Order: sequence, then structure tokens, then C-alpha cells
Amino acid sequence: MSEFWLYIKLGFGHVLDWHAYDHILFLVALTVGYTFDNWKRILLLVTVFTIGHTLSLFLAAYDVVSVNSRLVEFLIPLTILIAGLFNVFTVKNTSKNSKIGILYGVTIFFGLIHGLGFSSYFRAISSNVNSKILPLIEFGLGVEAAQIIIVLIVLIVSFIFQTFFRFSKRDWILVVSSIVIGMVIPMLIANKIW
Repeated sequence: MSEFWLYIKLGFGHVLDWHAYDHILFLVALTVGYTFDNWKRILLLVTVFTIGHTLSLFLAAYDVVSVNSRLVEFLIPLTILIAGLFNVFTVKNTSKNSKIGILYGVTIFFGLIHGLGFSSYFRAISSNVNSKILPLIEFGLGVEAAQIIIVLIVLIVSFIFQTFFRFSKRDWILVVSSIVIGMVIPMLIANKIW
């Protein structure tokens, strides 16, 4: 039972690590355009991301894939930048229903990339375990729980700013997405591959 909580805590801490806030930035960019009314879609998006994240950890833990860590460290902020830019350029489209299949596909792909960024660390901490499947599931549960907390915070803050401070939804999405883009550009520069 202690191993169960160990991997849950590791997954939880992976998302909520303030020193590596890339995961939080991605979740903010992914969910800033939604409200509590869209909770099913948000939960599905977050779960799809977790599935991609866990799948890439699984593939790396069993040595099915091996990637250049410098490339992955560049691709992670790139995915955040793309999510932020997507918000900026589609903010006029108030209907998030259009091309929802593409959104889920992109989200699982981004989850794969983010999972690869953590794969070497996960491989190291699970090296003395015979079967890595249970630790992967436990880690994924911790990731999912932490992501839901971040999403709830984003939704609450969005509600407060749009209700009490009278931000329009469009302005709120533009402001938050611009902040995310501004925070991710230095990460891209620091991890450049050229």
C-alpha cells in the first residue's frame, strides 16, 4: 500500500512542481476558454492528456521508444506555445464544438510529448520494480488528480474575473493566453535545439 501512495504522490508532485511549471501552463492554456458548464468536456480533455502522458511513460519504461531529451525539452514548451496561440487566434470563435475531434487528437499527442519529458526519471525510480504497469497506473492517477485541481483553480479564477471584475470571456482568454505565451517563450529559448 505504501508503494501505491508513493507513485500517486510522485504523479501528483510531477504536475504541481512549481519549479517545473510547464505542466501547469499547459493546463491553463488548455482550459482557460471553458467554464463550469463544460465540465464533462474539460474532464475528458484532461483525461485524454493523462492517457497520452501515461502511454509515453509506458513505452519509455519498457524501452519501446527512446527519444532525444533535448528535443523533448524543446517540444514541451512548444506545445504550450501552440495551445496559447490557438486560444489567441480562435478567441472570436465562441463555439468550442467545432473540430472537437482535432482538439482531442492534439491533446493526446501533447500528452505523449509531455510524458516523454518525464520518462527517464520514471524509468530510474521504477527500475527495481518487476512489473511497471501498476506503478504507471498509480502515477497516472496522481497526475490526473493534480490536473483536476489545477483545472478547478483555473475555472474558479476565471469565474471570479469574468463575474466580479467584469472581464469579457474574450478578453479573459486573450489576457491569460498572452501571459502563458510570455512565460513559455523564455523556456523555448532556454531549450532551443538549433
